[in-house]
Amino acid sequence: MELIDIGANLGHSSFHNDLPAVLGRAREAGLVHIMVTGSDLESSVNALALSRDYGGFLSATAGFHPHKAGDFGPEQLAQIKELCAAPEVVAVGETGLDYNRNYSPREAQLQAFETQLSLAADVRKPLFLHQRDAHQDFYTLLKQWRDRLSGGVVHCFTDSKEALTAYLDLDMYIGITGWICDERRGTELQAIVRHIPADRLLIETDAPYLLPRTLSATPSGAVSGNRARRNEPCHLPEVLRKTAECRNEQPPQTAAATTANARDLFKL
Repeated sequence: MELIDIGANLGHSSFHNDLPAVLGRAREAGLVHIMVTGSDLESSVNALALSRDYGGFLSATAGFHPHKAGDFGPEQLAQIKELCAAPEVVAVGETGLDYNRNYSPREAQLQAFETQLSLAADVRKPLFLHQRDAHQDFYTLLKQWRDRLSGGVVHCFTDSKEALTAYLDLDMYIGITGWICDERRGTELQAIVRHIPADRLLIETDAPYLLPRTLSATPSGAVSGNRARRNEPCHLPEVLRKTAECRNEQPPQTAAATTANARDLFKL
């Protein structure tokens, strides 16, 4: 099976000392491509640099996460737009709205999100989207811009069936992470993931976050007795396994669909 991880934060400090080994384990697990997430200017620059260092295996996104929206202004926009001109940058984002934590004021989030929607329309690249506890405002803006956009993925989807239906009605892709492997928080997602059409499903790790709780062995990079265990792209097969189980599919079927979808949306 060939797998594509559409979202991994490989510029995170936890990967600084052993990234070649991390990528080696990913290849051994069947991954043929990983998209490195940019969430502000520094991480977007780093994502592009990594993509150039590991050409063909890595690509990048460039944008400002809603948590960093307060730092996003005209100067940052110009720099992100320059990054988006690189062929290794395959999506604009991570961008969107997060009213769960409100690390940036909501007005700043809304302004940064709409600015990046406009940027995506200008550069004609898909969006890598984040939404948490902000569905109505997020959907309203996305719908207003949808006709000018070349598509996108609502990454790390954790919302309701109603939100899922709304995004699918906008012809968006849906990204599933290890959240689906969580017996505490993931039960609603487990129940509704079967409603995602096969041609709109994507999988991701969001590494180093969201380590699948269904893993049977202590993962590499984990520290004994430390709850802050690092997730890696090599654990994408567990996300695949659980997603396929919840959809009443065999893993090779789900793998083929998600890999084809990633190549189609991001022109990998």
